Amino acid sequence: MTYTQTIKYIYNVFPMFQQIGNDAYKKGLKNSILINKYLNYPCTKYKTIHIAGTNGKGSTAHLLASILQESGYKVGLYTSPHILDLRERIKINGIPINKNFVIDFIARYNFFFESINSSFFELTTGMAFYYFAKKAVNIAIIEVGLGGKLDCTNIITPVLSIITNISYDHTNILGNTLTKISKEKAGIIKPNIPVIIGEAKGIVKKFFLEKKHTINNTKFVFAQEENIILFSKLLPSGYWKLDTKKYPNLINKLGGYAQIKNATTTLCAINILKQNILNIPSAAVYKGFFHVVKNTGIEGRWQILQYNPKIILDTGHNIAGIKYVVQQLKTEKYNKLHIIFGMVRDKNIMPIIKILPKDAIFYFTQANIPRALNAKILMNYANTFNLKGTCYFTVAEAFTYAKYYALKEDVIFIGGSTFVVAEALLTFRNST
Repeated sequence: MTYTQTIKYIYNVFPMFQQIGNDAYKKGLKNSILINKYLNYPCTKYKTIHIAGTNGKGSTAHLLASILQESGYKVGLYTSPHILDLRERIKINGIPINKNFVIDFIARYNFFFESINSSFFELTTGMAFYYFAKKAVNIAIIEVGLGGKLDCTNIITPVLSIITNISYDHTNILGNTLTKISKEKAGIIKPNIPVIIGEAKGIVKKFFLEKKHTINNTKFVFAQEENIILFSKLLPSGYWKLDTKKYPNLINKLGGYAQIKNATTTLCAINILKQNILNIPSAAVYKGFFHVVKNTGIEGRWQILQYNPKIILDTGHNIAGIKYVVQQLKTEKYNKLHIIFGMVRDKNIMPIIKILPKDAIFYFTQANIPRALNAKILMNYANTFNLKGTCYFTVAEAFTYAKYYALKEDVIFIGGSTFVVAEALLTFRNST
């Protein structure tokens, strides 16, 4: 099979949560344990860092990968979902997994994965662990797919666990209270392995303080209480200037208001990793933050595609993520704000629509996946909150019309779903 044929086979045979939702979700580690054994325990052959959380885990993972790469390590990075190509999920020092490796892996092991009725995520996790072992990485940063306790990545024994934050998302699977969601995410915490809680307050903070007393010899660090960042400023370039005691004048090239908290969590992780785990020079921290996009290829985090008109996209897709988006849009200067917006149907839709800017011109749309919320239904929901606009049944059409109507002094924002962002990004690149 060619690479294209291989990817088509994977999507057709192995159910993908991002595409179809709950029907693809497999609860439990049974298959992960079988896969790990069948592939000769690849994830035991290198150090790992495990990252869970509702938001920010992808950004934190990429920042850490960039810093460790600048420290001279061969760094594996496993994240999800991808934006344009499956290979984005599995990288070593920013380079996606080789196409031929994907082809050969599937040709060699497809019968086994079919025999255990593997999910898409179980398959890609096994492939990532195997790839990192074959390529002899020094350390791999592993992002949880969903939850934590029963996520198929939770067979690793990391040197550090990180839980970025807890908010409402996937409540039909993880639970409809912050305590229930916290319990699922906390499943990655293990005895004798330090854990960082990136952001916790109220009932979430109470949960983790109680959890601290139930796990033996595990150091809990609450990043927001470490007072790491003394000063922060969003520069006209869209980058963050940060001052810390150890790293004054630190430039973070990941834009977006959420990146302050992600930077705090990342710096907290660096402090722990430097304690007899890894050698991380100060220069690597500066370079890692500054070159994070170049080093890792991360996209979709308050990403500016062009100016005049300014086009911004962001993958924030739940209530916590959209709050940051709305907050930052208020700081943008424009004549008119155009918003290309689409969602998936299994999100808690109404609270998100309720906080969207009332003064924007909306282009309601839907991604080309079964899980997408119909654009007409989305527009009808939005109309109840006096949001005005037109529905377009493809992202490409919505993008075309937004660019046609927008003047140089306007801003076009694209978001609501990773899949809307992905299709918009592809449309933009095909047109330039």
